[in-house]
Amino acid sequence: MNNAIARTTAFLSTCALLLTGCGGGTNTVTSSPNNSPNTTTNNTATDTAATTGTLSGAIPIGIAVAQTSNVALLGQEQVAGAKLAEKYFNSKGGVNGTPIKLVFQDTSGDEAGAINAFQTLINKDKVIGIVGPTLSQQAFSANPIAERAKVPILGPSNTAKNIPEIGDYVARVSAPVSIVAPYSVKAALKQNSQVKKVAVFYAQNDAFSKSETEIFQQTVKDQGLELVTVQKFQTSDTDFQSQATNAINLKPDLIIISGLAADGGNLIRQLRELGYKGLIVGGNGLNTSNILTVCNALCDGVLIAQAYSPQHPGEINTAFRKAYTDEYKKEPPQFSAQAFAAVQVYVEALQALDNKSKVNKLQLPELRTQLNKQILAGTYNTPLGEIGFTPIGEVVQKDFYVAQIKIPKDGSQGKFTFIK
Repeated sequence: MNNAIARTTAFLSTCALLLTGCGGGTNTVTSSPNNSPNTTTNNTATDTAATTGTLSGAIPIGIAVAQTSNVALLGQEQVAGAKLAEKYFNSKGGVNGTPIKLVFQDTSGDEAGAINAFQTLINKDKVIGIVGPTLSQQAFSANPIAERAKVPILGPSNTAKNIPEIGDYVARVSAPVSIVAPYSVKAALKQNSQVKKVAVFYAQNDAFSKSETEIFQQTVKDQGLELVTVQKFQTSDTDFQSQATNAINLKPDLIIISGLAADGGNLIRQLRELGYKGLIVGGNGLNTSNILTVCNALCDGVLIAQAYSPQHPGEINTAFRKAYTDEYKKEPPQFSAQAFAAVQVYVEALQALDNKSKVNKLQLPELRTQLNKQILAGTYNTPLGEIGFTPIGEVVQKDFYVAQIKIPKDGSQGKFTFIK
């Protein structure tokens, strides 16, 4: 494993140099993403003193998520959650009196975008750590860059297998798909105990979807169900007529989809248009209310496992939920909650570290190293519930849920309804 990672890191380093030489750098995003009602802007200049390598002024934390491309349906929710966290924790005094400052970089939806965003945040913006990227596929490419630079990473939505194993500076607040995915299949069987045949669809060009579908397929076998077909597609696809028809002809009682919001939503819509009336389970990539604009009323009934519930008890979730609903006039989604939680982990770890060694006195490399150790040592009461980390950076989380999309009979805006 280590040899493979080393070879991958060397290869990506070469690719990153080529991208830089070709002017492939991503400009810092200083305004809100499209479709986000939050109009707060972020000054991208850091207050890191170039001569001493110590902090003076606000503490810069990098946010590297997808604000453009088909992945923006997820990344925009992460931007919203991160900005709410910045406002909330600064109102509470930041890091023992010093405010934090989020520095945003758009990873877009591919590996090159994530690499460029990470390089800019590390080398130009000199952040103390990074929240990101949005996709596991991007994490496998960009995280080795941060590992080599010894910059802490907190993945807000990277749930594929072996993400924390990328390196000592890589952790995640997003629970692995192996834990979360089976909940939705079991919920489907509760709703219809007569389910026997299952068809599976997955995006073969996305690392997370490939990882998730393996868990789904194993769960299907563990439940004693018949896997009648496995259909592949690309996250960039818009026409699923062939795959959908092939699956429907085998008369499945349940269809499971691992993809992203845009492609997954279109697939759901076309399955329903072709006459499929059975249950549908969506994976974590479909876990956003933005999917409703893609499949509209045909989203009705889709089941998706959740690592977050707006109803979760706790002071911090109550505050987060109120801030989100006040700003966006709807319940907060999982991707926003996870981004908020990631920023919270940085703030509370910085507070604890500052109590031992003033962070503005530490050289940046030492600050990053000590912060990484503090992150892994702490426990945090977040909107996700209480979380902590294993020594390798895997999140430890207790509470999980399942939601079902419900569309009113009048066809008005649907919502995620949590089920028992």
